Amino acid sequence: MTPPPDTPPDNGFAPLDLDGLREMARVNRLDVAAMFMAAGNGHFGSCYSCTEIVTALYFAVMRVDAARPDWPDRDRFVLAKGHAAPTLYSALIRRGFFPEGWIHEFETRVGARLATHPSRRSQPGVDSSQGALGHGLSNACGMALAGRLDGRDYRVFAVLGDGELHEGSVWEAAAFAPKHRLDNLVAVVDRNGLCVDGRADEVLPLEPLADRWAAFGWDVVEADGHDLAALLPLLDVPRFGGSGRPRVVIARTVKGRGVSFMEDVRGWHADAIAPAQYAALRRELREVLR
Repeated sequence: MTPPPDTPPDNGFAPLDLDGLREMARVNRLDVAAMFMAAGNGHFGSCYSCTEIVTALYFAVMRVDAARPDWPDRDRFVLAKGHAAPTLYSALIRRGFFPEGWIHEFETRVGARLATHPSRRSQPGVDSSQGALGHGLSNACGMALAGRLDGRDYRVFAVLGDGELHEGSVWEAAAFAPKHRLDNLVAVVDRNGLCVDGRADEVLPLEPLADRWAAFGWDVVEADGHDLAALLPLLDVPRFGGSGRPRVVIARTVKGRGVSFMEDVRGWHADAIAPAQYAALRRELREVLR
């Protein structure tokens, strides 16, 4: 029997306050670094720009239950920028979806529990497998439409990279969502300004980005993507809100946020980290970001 939508999670979780969220963001960054040390390399910059976004969703906004990862009335999450998977993995570990020991399995062998990109097939709590950029928002639209047709009140959240917005398929989904009045859908653009090929707007101009989304019919809001107090009310949209418009949060972020030698440096989109750099990173992250 499907539990009623207001059934509370049965794992004793209570949403974190701002101080708790800031501490969890620090823990997330340390977890990510540990995963990349195990693997020998990783997408540090891409992970650290969306840390606060993912932390806010999993520890204050989304209705999920680690004891029931496939609970029909759970909120859904799509990490469209799938190369930032370790940020999601840390959130799932700290919410209890899988063991902390998996941190040390990231990309360490063929068949390791934690792979480069999230996989719904092998990782409990992952709602959508992601690989090639450009498909996540379409997946999220399908989930949001299914929820409407099934009469369920769950919400769907999708985090996209700004370089990902160069993909035409993103804009097909951007047209679909308002057409079907998917006001249970929230897209978050991680607007860190950098992609693997350079400055995102130099590779292909994106501005005026807010006007573009508005022209498609979205409810557009903007915020500092590292300011948890600002993010929370923008992400926590009403269930069955009735506005008829999906929301997009354009979150202004910094690639590599939290580690001074990584911030806004394109080379840290994906790179190996030396032991001395890892030690320096850990020293910096001993302080909670405020």
